[in-house]
Amino acid sequence: MKLATTVSALLVGNAAAFSMSMKSDTGASRRDILKKGAAFAAGIAAPVAANAYVVPDLPYAFDALEPYIDAPTMKIHHDKHHATYVTNINKATEGKEEVPVLDLMANALEATPVRNNGGGHYNHAFFWDELAPHDKASKTKPSAALSAMIDKSFGSFDEMKAKFEAQAAPGAVFGSGWVWLAVNQKGDELKILGTPNQDNPLMKGVCDEIYLPILGLDVWEHAYYLKYQNRRPEYVSNWWNVVNWDKVNENFDYVVANHVGVSVRG
Repeated sequence: MKLATTVSALLVGNAAAFSMSMKSDTGASRRDILKKGAAFAAGIAAPVAANAYVVPDLPYAFDALEPYIDAPTMKIHHDKHHATYVTNINKATEGKEEVPVLDLMANALEATPVRNNGGGHYNHAFFWDELAPHDKASKTKPSAALSAMIDKSFGSFDEMKAKFEAQAAPGAVFGSGWVWLAVNQKGDELKILGTPNQDNPLMKGVCDEIYLPILGLDVWEHAYYLKYQNRRPEYVSNWWNVVNWDKVNENFDYVVANHVGVSVRG
């Protein structure tokens, strides 16, 4: 983690400075030397969380998801909207020990800045990595294990898609929010869940229990309005063309095996 790197730099830099100070202060009192030692130790022990979280680079170009998601939307969505969540979660956690953003999710409802901005960072970092250019995404499909659980939970892949799209409709997620395909904590059933704003199923109290997302769709207007205006169902339908099922399969295998959420970059 970046914390370890920062602490290492502090150790090297401060130790060198402290050593030089001791050599130059041969006439200093024992009390002065102890004071400097205490200050050095305090510098090492202080938590470092300033700018702990960063906006991860997209794993493809801004225009790579065309014509289904347009380049101007991707650039604004990534560089402006996601960046704002990252700036604000860094402010909210300043002076606190750095932890992966995933670790902030369970109790996020206890602190509104973490709920809104930590959720916004996690959700977007998760979202970028599940997508791929159509020529790549079209060559992927749900694994045998995921397909079996889709059939068990929804009846068929097409029925799952229909229920997902129904949950993503304006009448189901009113205003801003997300739609998720998630695994229950036992790892034996899939659920389709809608969450408001930047909430997600990893947060205690958002759903009837914690669920582990493997696929998520941003239905905030900033995710589609430049191209689709008020035609959210068209955006949702076209989004399937850039879903990278290899990544979704990886997410599925991980949460079923470990019963915890997927870590994200940034």
